[in-house]
Amino acid sequence: MKINSPKEILSLPKLKLAVIGHVEWVTFLKVDQLPIAGQISHAKDYFEEAAGGAAVAAVQMARLINGPIDLITSLGKDNYGEKCYERLTKLGLNLKVAWREKPTRKGISLISKDGERAITVIGERLQPIGSDNLPWSEMRNYDGIFVTATDKEGIKFARKTKFLSATPRIGMEILKMSKVKLNALIGSGLDPGEKINYEELLPKPDIYIATRGKSGGTIFPENHKYKSIKPSSKEIDSYGCGDCFAGGVTVALSAKLNLDKAINIGAYCGAECSTHHGPY
Repeated sequence: MKINSPKEILSLPKLKLAVIGHVEWVTFLKVDQLPIAGQISHAKDYFEEAAGGAAVAAVQMARLINGPIDLITSLGKDNYGEKCYERLTKLGLNLKVAWREKPTRKGISLISKDGERAITVIGERLQPIGSDNLPWSEMRNYDGIFVTATDKEGIKFARKTKFLSATPRIGMEILKMSKVKLNALIGSGLDPGEKINYEELLPKPDIYIATRGKSGGTIFPENHKYKSIKPSSKEIDSYGCGDCFAGGVTVALSAKLNLDKAINIGAYCGAECSTHHGPY
């Protein structure tokens, strides 16, 4: 599939959107190949960035609507938490933070010269929860919300929005305990941590999108397959592609575009993310 015209993105309306979830301070290392047992490898270059699923999706969404997005998250009261706050604010996000007396989670992403990556996270995933002093009472004011991490109460609050999407990384038990019906569940069909059985979902989301990278993906319940989009230049880093896809789909469906157009926009965002190092 290809986006027929950039007007599909340029014509997106101004929306009030939010992302609820986790942020990590990530060190990106460029290597010739991903490590193998017993091998000593050398990084050719590195850089650091505020990332994690919620941050990546939120920045993508902000760029699509050319306006601010609210990021409802949790950070540690440490230097990394402060750096995440400052960096993501500069990237156009309005952060609503539950500050913790715990370290901000960090991560290491190894990027090979063929664009593949391997990620190791360090520490506990900090996430906003329903008992935090956050703007939960304002959820009905949003046109759309994408969720990467929270507890069952947080999901119940988020359900007040007009359009609610989420990733399976929230945890299937939390999703089941919340008993909330999602408008869309969007996750990797390749990552073992995100693969799910659609038939076991209760209540079932209106749609479940299982992405498969360059192979496109599948949309349930119709079991409809879609194709990926060829990026505009060489693919050099796959970090963040899935979250950019989810962010694009969430914006499009929140704007009440049809599903085909939403998939096209999401696939475009995911493909273009692969053309540069890091998620932004």
